[in-house]
Amino acid sequence: MFKISELAKQVGLSRTALLYYEKLGLLQGQRQQNGYRVYCDADRQRLLLLQRLQAGGLSLKECQACLDGKIDRDGLARRLRTLEAEIETKNRSRALLTALLGRDSLKAWHEEVERLAPDLHRDWLMTQGFTSEDATCVALLSKDMNDHDNYMKAFLEIFSGLDYWGPGSPRTTVQALAVLPFQPERILDIGCGNGVATLVLAAHTSARITAIDTGEDALARLHRRAASAGFADRIDACCADMAHLPLPDQTYDVIWAEGSAYIIGVERALEAWRSMLRQGGVLVFSDMVWRTEQPSVDVREFWTSEYPAMTTVAQRLRQATRGGYRVLAHFDMGQAALDTYYLPLEERLRDLQARMKGTRVLDDLRRELRAYHEGDGQFGYEMFVLERR
Repeated sequence: MFKISELAKQVGLSRTALLYYEKLGLLQGQRQQNGYRVYCDADRQRLLLLQRLQAGGLSLKECQACLDGKIDRDGLARRLRTLEAEIETKNRSRALLTALLGRDSLKAWHEEVERLAPDLHRDWLMTQGFTSEDATCVALLSKDMNDHDNYMKAFLEIFSGLDYWGPGSPRTTVQALAVLPFQPERILDIGCGNGVATLVLAAHTSARITAIDTGEDALARLHRRAASAGFADRIDACCADMAHLPLPDQTYDVIWAEGSAYIIGVERALEAWRSMLRQGGVLVFSDMVWRTEQPSVDVREFWTSEYPAMTTVAQRLRQATRGGYRVLAHFDMGQAALDTYYLPLEERLRDLQARMKGTRVLDDLRRELRAYHEGDGQFGYEMFVLERR
């Protein structure tokens, strides 16, 4: 026979716990004439079995049912499903903590946060020490703040050998220019990259052009090209973050943004850039859009992860109207605009394949190329020409 303190020691529980178990009817001691409770070895074994049942996640009530009657298999199945859900949640928590500590990839987490809260995502990255420019690159390109520097080094090496950093063509730039209802005197080219479109604007207008990008190497290349083409006196290259553009002393006739509005979000760009246009000024931007309501699973999965805000032409037009613009024109830039970007990119990756084998940037760009080849008209680039009301 055991006194309650002796039984507690035998099973590794406190005296208070045993008194609580007895109150619930899980344990029934015998009270002696002197008032002390005593327990037999069967009580000890019952407690040990109860502990083993508890290890399966059962409540005390469920343990008692199993001890005193036939196992409730349906109840156990429900408990198992609950436990599996808890394990899945804890595994996700563990994976995130591991990734935040730099021991695993943060790609999936960054993609989810960018989809749910893009502005807050980038603000949070800035609290981690990233500049606004780098925060945007983490959100849209590297998608792993721990490996961002290595990713961007490889990314820039690939794109340094390319003229177009996104879909476009001289033909579509000229086509959009032809829609303008006036001859522009001041053009702001946002996200100009190497300046391919900038030089087309300079060749087909007499405007003074301020070309903005965050890549100093790209702007240096633009400067050399402008000088060679004789446009150096009309093109001012400026290294600036499009998310925090300094307000100009005067407004622009035209803001040009081929393939760059998505970087800060099209709706945000429509709002922010409108105040930089004169009344009746024109915003021209291009954007990747869906051409079908039912894209293939692989194509949808790719663009959902890479550009979660991608939408249809109709939705972009509604956003423009709500944003205070009148739509002057919009047009499909065509397969040639995609080919101008993707075919040289594909060739560039072949040239660098041996040296960059196993890098994530190579894998990511190959995925994009697969989507391009499999797209078959499911998505494309649209040019929008909007007048500020």
